Amino acid sequence: MIGSLDQSILQQLWWILASIVGSLFLFLTFVQGGQTLIWQLGKNETEKSLIINSIGRKWELTFTTLVLFGGALFAAFPKFYATSFGGAYWVWISILFTFIVQAVSFEYRKKPDNLFGPTIYEAFLFINGAIGILLIGAAVGTFFTGSNFVLNEYNLVKWTNPLRGLEAAQNIFNISLGLFLVFNARVLGALYLLNNIDFTGMDEFRRRTKNAVFHNFIAELVFLLIVVGGLLTMSGFHVDPATGQVIKVPFKYLKNLFSMPHVLLILLVGLGLVIYAVYVTYLKDKDNGIWFAGIGTVLVGLAVFFTAGFNNTPFYPSKVDLQSSLTIYNASSSHYTLTAMTYVALIIPVVLAYIAYVWYQMDSKKLSQEEIESAEAENY
Repeated sequence: MIGSLDQSILQQLWWILASIVGSLFLFLTFVQGGQTLIWQLGKNETEKSLIINSIGRKWELTFTTLVLFGGALFAAFPKFYATSFGGAYWVWISILFTFIVQAVSFEYRKKPDNLFGPTIYEAFLFINGAIGILLIGAAVGTFFTGSNFVLNEYNLVKWTNPLRGLEAAQNIFNISLGLFLVFNARVLGALYLLNNIDFTGMDEFRRRTKNAVFHNFIAELVFLLIVVGGLLTMSGFHVDPATGQVIKVPFKYLKNLFSMPHVLLILLVGLGLVIYAVYVTYLKDKDNGIWFAGIGTVLVGLAVFFTAGFNNTPFYPSKVDLQSSLTIYNASSSHYTLTAMTYVALIIPVVLAYIAYVWYQMDSKKLSQEEIESAEAENY
C-alpha cells in the first residue's frame, strides 16, 4: 500500500515526520535550558549536583534526537542536506562543537583529578545551552529569511558569504528566533527541575527555580513578539505551482497561516499551553507544568516547520538566486528511497513507546539529596 503512494504524498509525509522529530528536539532542549541555570540556581555543591544529575539523565535523548533529525533530512531531502551542510558548514560545525563539549562535560565534570576542574565543564554546559541553541534557532530562521547560496545545473553549491552560515546571526529575525528558543529552553529546564527534584528541606532552592520559570518566560515573550511580528509582516518566498518559478510575495507567511487554518490553530494552542504551564507553576504552585509546556513547544515547532514547508513555500530559500531555492519536492529523495524509509518508519511508535516507558521508570521517583549523596548517584 505504501509503495503505491504518489511521490508528492511521500514528500509531504516525510516533511511531517522530520517536523515531528525537530519539534521533539525543541522539547528536549529542557536539558540545555537546565544547563544554563546551573550557576543561577545552584548556590552550593549539593544544589548544583541535583541540577546536573537531574538533566544529566536525559542529555543523550537531546543529542540523539538532533542526530535523528539530521539523519531524516539527509535521507528524505538530500539536496537540502548537501546544500546547507556543504555551504553553511561553519554554523553547523559550531553547533556540533557545542554538543561535543556537552558530552565531554557530563562525562568528566566529576572525574577525580580532572585537568580543568568542575567549573570549566559547567561553562562548557552553559555554552551548549546558550550558544548551541541560539545558533540552531538562527539556522531555522533562515527557512524564512533565506540563505546565501547558488546551485548550478549540476546542483553544486556556491556559498556567497565568507561566514558560511554564521551570517544568519546578523539578521534580527533569526537572532530573535534563536533567543526565543534559548529562553524557552530555560523555562522548560526550570519546569523539569521542579517536576524531577525532591525539594524537601530546600525551600529557597525551590523558590529560585520557580522564579526562574517566570523571569525567563517574560524574556521569552519579548523575543516571541519580535518573531511573530516579523513572521506576519515579512515578504516571503513562493513557488508558482504552474511554472515552478520562485518569487517574493508580501505577507507570504501570514497568508500561509490563513491558507492553513489548522496550522494557525496548532500554533495558538501550543502558545496557550506554554502560557498555561507558567501560570499553574508560578501562581498555582504546581510541579507538572513541564508536560503542558513540553506539548506546547512541540506544537509551536510543528507550526513553524509546516509554515516554512507547505502551501507552495520553499523551506530553504536562496535570497541571492531565487530559482536555487529548495522545496520539499525538488529537494527530496526518489520514490523508491522514500517508500523504503516509510516502511522503516513504521517502527517509530514502538521506539517512542519504549522511550516513554524508560522515561517513566527513571522519573517515577523524584531525585533527592539523599540519592545524590549515595553511591548510586550518577555523579555527573
